[in-house]
Amino acid sequence: MAPISIQTVLISESVDPRCKAILEENGIRVTEKQNMKKDELMAEIKNYDGLVVRSATKVTADIINAADNLKIIGRAGTGVDNVDVDAATKKGIIVMKNVPQAAMSMKQGNWDRKKFMGAELYGKVLGIVGLGRIGKEVASRMQSFGMKTIGYDPITPPEVTASWGVEQMSLEQLWPQCDYITVHTPLMPSTVGLLSDETFAKCKKGVKVVNCARGGIIDEEALLRALESGHFCFYNSNRPQEPPKNRALVDHPNVISCPHLGASTKEAQARCGEDIALQIVDMVQGKKLVGAVNAQVLASTFSQESHQLIKLGEAVGAVLQSCSASNKPCSQVEITTQGDCMKSSTGYMTSSVLVGLLNHGSGSCPNLVNVLSLAQESGITVQHQLILANSTQKQQQQQPDNNDLFHACELTPQVNHTHCKSDGAASGVCKVEIVASGTSYKASGSVQGGVPVLRELSDSVFRQPVSLTGNLLFIKASANPQLLSSVAGLLATEGVEIESFSAPADRSGDLWYCVGVSSLLRDLSALQSLVKEAAQLAI
Repeated sequence: MAPISIQTVLISESVDPRCKAILEENGIRVTEKQNMKKDELMAEIKNYDGLVVRSATKVTADIINAADNLKIIGRAGTGVDNVDVDAATKKGIIVMKNVPQAAMSMKQGNWDRKKFMGAELYGKVLGIVGLGRIGKEVASRMQSFGMKTIGYDPITPPEVTASWGVEQMSLEQLWPQCDYITVHTPLMPSTVGLLSDETFAKCKKGVKVVNCARGGIIDEEALLRALESGHFCFYNSNRPQEPPKNRALVDHPNVISCPHLGASTKEAQARCGEDIALQIVDMVQGKKLVGAVNAQVLASTFSQESHQLIKLGEAVGAVLQSCSASNKPCSQVEITTQGDCMKSSTGYMTSSVLVGLLNHGSGSCPNLVNVLSLAQESGITVQHQLILANSTQKQQQQQPDNNDLFHACELTPQVNHTHCKSDGAASGVCKVEIVASGTSYKASGSVQGGVPVLRELSDSVFRQPVSLTGNLLFIKASANPQLLSSVAGLLATEGVEIESFSAPADRSGDLWYCVGVSSLLRDLSALQSLVKEAAQLAI
């Protein structure tokens, strides 16, 4: 991922001094203002690129929408219940987060060894629901006890978790296999009551559950029924209501319950501020992204190859947006990536293509964080498929739309020419097909020498790949020897010089041509008339 510019950060709560120190050591200006009311924070946040909070500051949609430059919200600690993640995502803002009973028996003067018989972890199966940063750490630690780790996560790719030693599977497959279940998901509509009567019925008898996430993820009434039937032994660190008024679970002999003690150590209190500062600095410097709750797509965008592929996706999307005409809104997008090097790029390639498609005249500011939400709001259907080296692809023949044979458009993709030692993205191909008002438009490109290039536009295969840099003018017309000279003359009258010209290999029919120009031509009406006239002459 290209570095994100974070120059100013507001810390709105009491955070360990190391947080501020780390940010300032890396050239970020920090302001600390505590105990601000909502209106005060809404007015203050306009001046900052980043916001660091603990749990007291409620970062609502109103506050997020009042921010003009905010790029990141750092939650010093775990959980983001006090942050409106959906509102942040829409604006493209990253949001980064059986022993006690035996002891009591001893205090009462008893010696009940058999009553507190335990079970070894060695050889047992641990199911991890939620394979983010914490889920990964739990897997590492439990593997050291000899546990087999399996898990479920709708976002983290299976090949990534496999490298941690965690086999991913569906929840339906996971429940029956587990001796222990640990939960590390955020509380959201899709996870409320995730563990319920239906779930418990699928689990092994005697399974033990550790909930280190939010209490509402587990249906407590269903849990109590499972405990009373002897089906479960349970530990829960969080409750939906704190402190709990319903004592039935707390008082149950098979429940270990404690106050909300997450990060309640001196070291953790200091480290949470330090950690969030380091996460912000690493992201700003383009090193890595850790702890993002709404921007997982960015986690694999920190290599030179990924930078090149993101530029390719944005440029191909921009070409199609320009050539499909602004009065024909895009309704469908199908993205196909080909090549083994594209295996880890599926997430960000989809987002980067959509950024290019939605970045011109849409009134929004799409980026890799918010573009999927923007596409969904616009009613765009998005599909992505990956074709590896040994796969085959069915080619679909598209019939040209006779009403769109004469169309000129402009493109200025924001792509910088970069020089790199390796060209790891060169063997990958990105093909995109969009449908706008029933008409299909296609393009394919790749990376050559670190630069995105266009190989094909609809049915036009270029003799030489078109470098997607600078100012490009795309013209669809019939082949005509006088076309280029006529276009050059018209551009000259507007003070625009031709810097390059790319023609398709096949010269029959109505095809796309690409003209590299010194500057943009704002009014295309004269050029469109010229193209139509040239086509009529060719007939």
